[in-house]
Amino acid sequence: MSLRVLIAVTHLLGAGHLTRAAALARAFAQAGHQTTLVSGGAPARLTPLDHVSFIQLPPVRIVGTDFKTLLDEAGVPVDDSYRGARQDLVLKILEAARPDVLITELFPFGRRVLAEEFMALVEAARALNPRPLILCSIRDILVAPSKAERIGEAHERVLRNYDAILVHGDPQLVPLEASWPVDERIAPLLRYTGYVDESESPPPQKEKQGIVVSGGSSAASLPLYRAAVEAARSLTDRLWRVLIGRGVPEAEFEALRRSAPAHVTVERARPDFRALLSGAELSVSQAGYNTVVDLLRCGVRSVLVPFEAGHETEQRLRAERLKALGLAAIVPEAELSPERLVEAIRQELPHASYQSPSISLDGARRSVAVAEDLALARPALHRTIDWSPLDQALDRARDRSCPVGFWWRDDDAVAATPQLDRLLALAGRFDAGIALAVIPQALETSLIRRMADEDRAFALVHGWSHANHAPAGQKKAEFGAHRPREIMTLEAEQGLHRARERLGPKLLPVFVPPWNRISADVIAPLPSLGFTALSTFGDRETAFAAPGLTRINTHIDPIDWHGTRSLVEPEELVAGIAGAVERRVAGKADPNEPIGFLTHHLVHDEVIWSLCERLMAHLADREIYFLRPDELLRNGNRITVAI
Repeated sequence: MSLRVLIAVTHLLGAGHLTRAAALARAFAQAGHQTTLVSGGAPARLTPLDHVSFIQLPPVRIVGTDFKTLLDEAGVPVDDSYRGARQDLVLKILEAARPDVLITELFPFGRRVLAEEFMALVEAARALNPRPLILCSIRDILVAPSKAERIGEAHERVLRNYDAILVHGDPQLVPLEASWPVDERIAPLLRYTGYVDESESPPPQKEKQGIVVSGGSSAASLPLYRAAVEAARSLTDRLWRVLIGRGVPEAEFEALRRSAPAHVTVERARPDFRALLSGAELSVSQAGYNTVVDLLRCGVRSVLVPFEAGHETEQRLRAERLKALGLAAIVPEAELSPERLVEAIRQELPHASYQSPSISLDGARRSVAVAEDLALARPALHRTIDWSPLDQALDRARDRSCPVGFWWRDDDAVAATPQLDRLLALAGRFDAGIALAVIPQALETSLIRRMADEDRAFALVHGWSHANHAPAGQKKAEFGAHRPREIMTLEAEQGLHRARERLGPKLLPVFVPPWNRISADVIAPLPSLGFTALSTFGDRETAFAAPGLTRINTHIDPIDWHGTRSLVEPEELVAGIAGAVERRVAGKADPNEPIGFLTHHLVHDEVIWSLCERLMAHLADREIYFLRPDELLRNGNRITVAI
């Protein structure tokens, strides 16, 4: 599959936004997609854009943090004619490119001063036939407007015009909601990609550099440079290297170079910066997006002086998250002085050893993969689904006073992930109860924390380690008839103990054998171990011969496991759900057992996510909601169903 991709970016302060957009463009081009990058900010030096069509609009920029006043290259405020020429050129580029994928960088979460231009582009794209996939590309941390109506406006623009939001970050470091009020409407659109690294290759090793000081590409880093040169006078036992961004005027650069003591090298930013940084004993810098990616990639401890002028909060929040991980110290910009900087450096130098955290840095490649998946899924996402067989079955159940309920089980949860966030957001949107079958041996603290505030989400015990012990050629099983009963009983007990110990009241004592397969020899002792229910797949027997144990199964799985591993044919899925209802109406299945919907959030593609949402919406229109899993086990082991 080869796509035509158009990326639109306008950077106003520094070149970080353009650098990130260029890295995305290179990744799309390297994947074989015809890629056009349109830049509306000031011209800047970029790593070569091989096989990318680069178009520079008449540039705009700002001075300081005045984001309301746009200036041209000569520093003159732009007028309506200048804006109009830019907008006309943007629309001509769109018409010539006719993209399959349009990506707007930051807008509509920012760049309000250019909203007319961006909205003209988006609306023109929506009018194309076929309409391109429209994505928003944002960094890990945003600056939320102080006025609630502006946040609402951004959300409405996203919901009306965009297919997904590429969040170029890792929630393990900082989730988007730490800086922006993510609500249940836009949460399903979020796609965390990991951090976008302009150069994903490991940095070359360099001889020890002592202390390396760096800043962004704009003059906003001048206070840091000046403080560092003066601080070096008090720390003469190490070499210093101060790298000055190209946006700093030549006169300021020369003044810094002349004032530096002999053990301090002051020079312009270099293309081998990564090599210098990887050899540094300590880094002193701001906390911009690309700077933090450099620090994480090179594995160097740092003293961070986050940019905070004009009430900016982005860099301070990012710096605080790195400090919380034990990777950095912070000198607030308001407290910056040579003395304060020396104090922080002296405190950090003895702790210069660095343990790299498991933060995702392959954001460019992952962004391409997300766009490809969305583009492939697009026809299926909008496919009409005939719900009439299900509606007719539900009508018959109602007319015959046959109670029909639905419950939801999702398997293989171990940690808080973007996919889990999406799952829980979907459940919350439709007021659905959900049971997460968690793997006890792999259970991470992040999952425990994530579930804490989810009132309708509970955990079940999903075996022990989800390891397959079946002989080659046989169906997979962890608790099948392939191992001694004593070992399997011990592992089931360990699973319950570990999950209960870590999840507390969030755990329901329900055993879910991996692959839904379990030996009869293992079922019998489950009640004595503390389990009150067993959940597999298929209609349960009306008379389940296991005293003290309830059977609550799942019946519908939307994934084509033996074929595409995407969604089964919608007609087949609807027929399966309708058939489960009909069996209860006809007395061929236990009418007191709710119909179980089984999902696996970690492997869902866009088509499966869409089906889940559409099914819940359809049932909600009939006032049918997925039951709370804890309510399914109330009144002892008897399951009561009411809709």
